[in-house]
Amino acid sequence: MHFGNPELFLLLLLVPLFIGFFLWAYQRKKAALARFAEIPLIRKLTPGSAFSRQVIKWTLFIVSFLFLVLALVRPRFGVKMELFERRGIDLMVALDISESMLAEDIAPNRLERAKHEIVKLLDLLKGDRFGLIVFAGESFVQCPLTLDYGTAKMFLDAVSTGWVQIQGTAIADAIKQAAEAFRSKVHKYKVLVLITDGEDNEGNAVEAAKAAAAEGVIVYTVGVGSESGVPIPVSKGGGTVVYKKDKDGNLVMTRLDPVTLEKIAIEGHGKYFHAGTDLDLSRIMAEIERMEKKELGSSRLNIYEERYQIFLFITLLLLLIDFFIPERVRRKEAWKGRFE
Repeated sequence: MHFGNPELFLLLLLVPLFIGFFLWAYQRKKAALARFAEIPLIRKLTPGSAFSRQVIKWTLFIVSFLFLVLALVRPRFGVKMELFERRGIDLMVALDISESMLAEDIAPNRLERAKHEIVKLLDLLKGDRFGLIVFAGESFVQCPLTLDYGTAKMFLDAVSTGWVQIQGTAIADAIKQAAEAFRSKVHKYKVLVLITDGEDNEGNAVEAAKAAAAEGVIVYTVGVGSESGVPIPVSKGGGTVVYKKDKDGNLVMTRLDPVTLEKIAIEGHGKYFHAGTDLDLSRIMAEIERMEKKELGSSRLNIYEERYQIFLFITLLLLLIDFFIPERVRRKEAWKGRFE
C-alpha cells in the first residue's frame, strides 16, 4: 500500500486531545450538576440521560475522525499498467554571454533576464529534449540534449560572461555548434533558439543559418536590448559603476542589430522575435507547440489506484449514525410521588 499524503498521518496526534477533551467536558458537566443536587437525585430527575450513550457518540466521532485521516492520506493499492508515449522535439538554446549582454537596458541586465526567461521556457516544455549552448567569441555546449529539466536549470544558473575568454559575438560558430549538437540525421524536429543582441562580429551568420536549415534545423532568433545603444558596465567596485571604453578612451555602446537577426531567421526558416527591452520567450513556445512532434519512446508505468473513497464513505456513514443516535433514552415511567 502507498499513500499520497503520508505527512497527514500527523493528524492522528489529535485523537488523544479529543479523548481528553471529552473526559474533561464530562467531568465539568458532572461537577456543574453536583452543585444543584446529589448525583443519585439528578439521575432520578433525568432518567432518560445515559452515560453509555455519550460514550457511544464520542467513540463514533473519534472512529470517524480516524477514517477521515485515512481518506486524507490517500491510500493507494491495486496496481494497473498504463503505457505512456513521449512525443516532442529537440530544442537547443544558444545564449549570448558576451560582455554586451551585461548592458542594463533590461533589468537587472540582458544576460540575467535571458536566463530567467529560459527557465520559464523550460517550465513550459512537455517531453521535449532541451540543450544549451553558450557563446561569445567562441562557443561550446553547456548542456547536451536532455529530458532532465532540473539538471538543465543547474547548468543555466551557473552561466556567466566570464566563461568564454575570447570576447565578441560569433553567432555563426554558435549556429554550427548547435547543428552538430543535435546528432540526428532526420531533417525535422530540430529547433534552435538564438538569444543575442545581434552584433555579429564574424559576418557569416546568415550563411551558417542557411546551412543549418539544410540539415532540418529551424532557427528562431530573439533580439535582446535597445537599438539606440547603451553602455556596458564592467565593474561596480565600491558602489561606483565603471563602463567599458575602447583603446582611445571612448565609451563603448552596444546596440541591438535586428536586421542581421531577421536575416538569420529567414534563412533558417524560422522567425525573428524583437524582444527589445521586454524579453518574453512564451511567444516562441506557442510556435514550437504547433510543430510536428517525433516519438521519443514509450514506457510502461505501474499506477496505484486511489482508494480514499472507501474511507471517506465510512467516515460519512459513521457521522450519520452519530447524528441519529440521541443522547437521552426515552422512558415512560409513572410518577410515584416520592423517590425510592
